[in-house]
Amino acid sequence: MRLTLKFLHTLGAIGLMGAMASLLAAVLWASLAAPATRWAAVGAMAQIAGLVFLPALALTLLSGLLAIAATPAFHDAAWVWIKLATGISVFEGGLVYIQGPIQAAAKAGAAPADLAHTLTAESHTLVVLLLVALVNVALGVWRPRMPQIPF
Repeated sequence: MRLTLKFLHTLGAIGLMGAMASLLAAVLWASLAAPATRWAAVGAMAQIAGLVFLPALALTLLSGLLAIAATPAFHDAAWVWIKLATGISVFEGGLVYIQGPIQAAAKAGAAPADLAHTLTAESHTLVVLLLVALVNVALGVWRPRMPQIPF
C-alpha cells in the first residue's frame, strides 16, 4: 500500500509539474502570437488544464494525504506537515489562479487586451507555483531532519 501511494504521488507530481511547464510554454507562445491566433493557445491551455493539470493535481493531493494517514512515521515529521501546507497552497493556487481563469477565458471569449493581461498574470502565477512544487519535491526527496511535532 505504501509503495503504491508513493508511486501514485510521484506520478501525480510529474504530471502536475509537466502540465504547469506546458501551460507556461503555452502562455509564452500566446503572448508572442498575433491577437487573432491567441485563441488557439487559450484552447490548448484549456485542454491541458482540464485533461492533465486538474487530474494530476487531485492525484498528487489525494495520494499524499492517504500516504500521511497510512504511514505512522509521517505523523510526527515536520517536513511532512510543511509539504502538506505547500501542497495545499499549490492546490488552491492551481484551482483559483490557473484553472479558473483559463476556463473562463476559453468560454467567455475575452477581448485581446484582457487576454494579454490575464496571460501575464497567469505566467507569474505559474512560475510561483512551479517553484513551490519544486520545493515540495525537494522536501519529499531530501526529508530534512527537523524537530518532531508533538501531537
